Amino acid sequence: MKTYLDCLPCFVEQALRAARIATNDDRAIKQVLDEVGCMIKDTPMENTPAESGISVYGKIREITGVADPYRKIKKRHIAEAKALYPQLQKMVTAANDPLLTAIRIAIAGNVIDLGINKTFDLVADIKKILSQDFALFDYAAFKKVLNKAENVLYIGDNAGESVFDKLLIKQLKKPVKYAVRSQPIINDVTMEDALDSGLDEVAELIDSGSIAPGTILRYSSPEFLETYRRAGLVISKGQGNYEGLSDENRTIFFLLKAKCPVIAGDLGIKEGDIVLKGINL
Repeated sequence: MKTYLDCLPCFVEQALRAARIATNDDRAIKQVLDEVGCMIKDTPMENTPAESGISVYGKIREITGVADPYRKIKKRHIAEAKALYPQLQKMVTAANDPLLTAIRIAIAGNVIDLGINKTFDLVADIKKILSQDFALFDYAAFKKVLNKAENVLYIGDNAGESVFDKLLIKQLKKPVKYAVRSQPIINDVTMEDALDSGLDEVAELIDSGSIAPGTILRYSSPEFLETYRRAGLVISKGQGNYEGLSDENRTIFFLLKAKCPVIAGDLGIKEGDIVLKGINL
C-alpha cells in the first residue's frame, strides 16, 4: 500500500503522542516535531506508511533516549486481555462455529492500536464485533486454504491483542509460527510481549526482522522470508501488516478492523468495518 496525503499529518500526530509518553521535556518534544516535519517533506509517497514509521519512531528514540515509550502501556493491555481470556475461551468453545468466533475475537483485539487510537473500550468492542457483519468476508477461502495447509505463519500486530491471537491459533489446529517485531515500535508485539501473552504455549515464536510498525519483506530477515515462502497459510493481523503486505503476490489473509479512513479507502470499505480478506486466492 502506498502512502496517502492523509498519512502525513498522522505521522506528526503519532510523533507528538509517543514523544509525550517518552518525556515531559517540551524542548525535546518540539525537536521531535521539527525533525519529523522535515522528514515529511522528503517522504516518498510510493513507500508504505509503515516504512515511514521506521524514521518517525527512530527520531523519537534518538531525541528522547527512550527505546520503548509504550512498554508500561503494553504490559497493562496484556494484563487486561489476559483477564478477559477465560471468558472469551468459554465463548469460543460454546460457539456453533468456534473458528469464526475466534477470528472475530482476534479482530476485536485489533482495536488496541496506539498508532491510531488514543482511547478505546475493549469490552464494548468485543461485544460489537461478535455480532457485526464483515465488510469483506473470504471465510470459505480461508477454511479451504487452512484445510490444505501443513503449517501456518501468523504475523502478529499489537501487544494485548496478541492474547486474543492465542484463541485463534488454538482453533487453527495446525503447527503455527508466530512472527513478532525485532524491536519495540509503537505498541507492536515483540518477543517479550509474545512471551508475556503466553503465545509460546500454542506457537513457535519467531523474529520477523522487521523494525517497522508492519511487515515489509525487504526489511525482513532471511529466516523469516524462508518461513514466509514455505507457509501453507499466512495470516496477517492489523493495519500495519496490511500496509506492508497488501501488494504481495502470494495468498495472504488479512484480519483487521479499519481504524482510519486511509485504510478503509484503500480496502473500499467504511471506517470501523471489520475484514477477513484474502488476496491472490
